[in-house]
Amino acid sequence: MNADKLSPEQILNEPVSVLRRRFLDEHTPLPHGLLAALECDPRRGAQLLARSLRARERKQRAEARRLRRLHQFEQELRAQGYQLIAGVDEAGMAPLAGPVVAAAVILPPDYKLRGLNDSKKILDGAKRVELAEQIKRDALCWATGRAEVEEIDQLNIYHAGLLAMRRAVEGLAINPDFVLVDARKIPNCPAPQRGIIHGDMLSASIAAASLIAKTTRDACMCELDQLYPGYGLAAHKGYPTPAHYRALHELGATPIHRRSFAPVRRVLGLEPVQTEMFEHSSESPAQAHECEMQSFKRE
Repeated sequence: MNADKLSPEQILNEPVSVLRRRFLDEHTPLPHGLLAALECDPRRGAQLLARSLRARERKQRAEARRLRRLHQFEQELRAQGYQLIAGVDEAGMAPLAGPVVAAAVILPPDYKLRGLNDSKKILDGAKRVELAEQIKRDALCWATGRAEVEEIDQLNIYHAGLLAMRRAVEGLAINPDFVLVDARKIPNCPAPQRGIIHGDMLSASIAAASLIAKTTRDACMCELDQLYPGYGLAAHKGYPTPAHYRALHELGATPIHRRSFAPVRRVLGLEPVQTEMFEHSSESPAQAHECEMQSFKRE
């Protein structure tokens, strides 16, 4: 039956279960006037369906408003003449093992992707992967960069994160006119830039980069789990969880464990890292750990 050719009254002749499946479960577009007719229908099931459809409408409108707000920084820059705007973010500051991974992405103007958000706000790992893959297909270009464990130990995690972000920007196939970065600025960045506090929640470009960085690093840690079994890397991705601490004490440190991080140093019987190593950082390793661990605990 073609609902577009029927009046709301004719459509309501069908059982509520059929209407629920068609319009709520299958997301068939609502014919004009049907929602109001459902609200006037004396059947309790019809009224419950109307309430569910109204709630979905409110949720969709709120999501549309959120997505519009995500473009405020990009719109301001385009008004100034910048067109190719890259968002940059990293993942993996807090873990005890594995690289730190960054991503840079240039989105089409006013790009709308339902569910686009800071990767830490998306608790479903499969949903993160789905969104990241869609972003990769839609983006004008994207790239990832990473800093290895040896570089983290040599530079410290803060500067290693900046190095990974610079590599991600340099890996873009298109040179950006402007770069938006989550919470910091990239040394030797080839384009003008702006650091935005909580940028992964406020900028569509940075949010997209956070999803690509997070899913890329997660996939890397799953691969490392095959090389170093017994540590649970595929589950906790190298973060300092109780299971990871137990494995460290029982099995010892692997080559991918960060020797500059205190829990790993304790297992190896090494002295604490000299604090002077971090004197030029605006964020200490402890602060970076605390910030990212709070995000990890919400996943």
